[in-house]
Amino acid sequence: MNRIIAWLPDRIDRRTRVVAWIYLAAQVMLVATGGAVRLTSSGLGCPTWPKCTADSLVNTPEMGIHGVIEFGNRLLGGVLAVLAIVAFLQVVRLFRSRRDLFLLTLIAGLGVPFQAVLGGITVLTGLTWWVVGMHFVASIVLVTLTTTYVIRLYATPGPRARAVPAWYAITAHVTSLAVAVTILVGIVTTGAGPHAGDADTPRSGLNPEILQHVHAIPAYVTFALTLVLVLGSFRYRGTPVHRYALYLLAVEVLQIAVGLIQANTGLPGILVGVHMTLAALLAAAMTAVILSLKAPVPAEGEGDRASTVSGAVRA
Repeated sequence: MNRIIAWLPDRIDRRTRVVAWIYLAAQVMLVATGGAVRLTSSGLGCPTWPKCTADSLVNTPEMGIHGVIEFGNRLLGGVLAVLAIVAFLQVVRLFRSRRDLFLLTLIAGLGVPFQAVLGGITVLTGLTWWVVGMHFVASIVLVTLTTTYVIRLYATPGPRARAVPAWYAITAHVTSLAVAVTILVGIVTTGAGPHAGDADTPRSGLNPEILQHVHAIPAYVTFALTLVLVLGSFRYRGTPVHRYALYLLAVEVLQIAVGLIQANTGLPGILVGVHMTLAALLAAAMTAVILSLKAPVPAEGEGDRASTVSGAVRA
């Protein structure tokens, strides 16, 4: 046991960061492959859970492409479980010095089996639209957690203080609320649309055309608020505040463009899948913006709080 403990990393290094980026990419990929399952009507490609069939853990040739797609998504969930364990072990010895990293990997790691069980419930309930929606929400939460983990790996440990004006911080948090509402309304909209995950799965019964217009309202509010964030961030050019605000704007421009095209072309599956994946990237970019609002507080004797916080933003 002592040898195993001694083998675990005692500091953040390149290996830790590489695993963290792969962990985040896999969370986004899970959203993309989950979308593929739904958009190809493969949601019941494996008709039961946790096995693929009553007699087989994996898909069989008789199940065709739908079985391959559904089992592939489940297999990626297994890869995520391994990544969660590796990420946790890489920071377990940093419990005292970097408790934030320890807690992030612990919570995200516990979220992976929760997500798997929730996925199983979606299959066992016949892909009920609101259960599928909860499954998507869980994925978005895991994306935000792993994004936070990646960013905090590069951050200076210790106390942090607001590094931007109060109005900017308030605007950023209001924008994050608008992002959350946009994603939630998008889930309801998709639940009323044609892509149910299986040909025999009933929809919510709501009017999808009306919901598309309702979905657009928080999306455009998010876009308008993001423009304010980007314009306000120009005073911090070259800093995470400015960089992450630009990333957020870029994702939203793509998201809006794809949304408009899919709405006017009959909701083709490939574009709906891209739209879902961009929703995960939107959540990641918004998380990065929120985390950039604070900077490390200086140690005693390194200058007053205000000047150091201001300097940290320009670093």
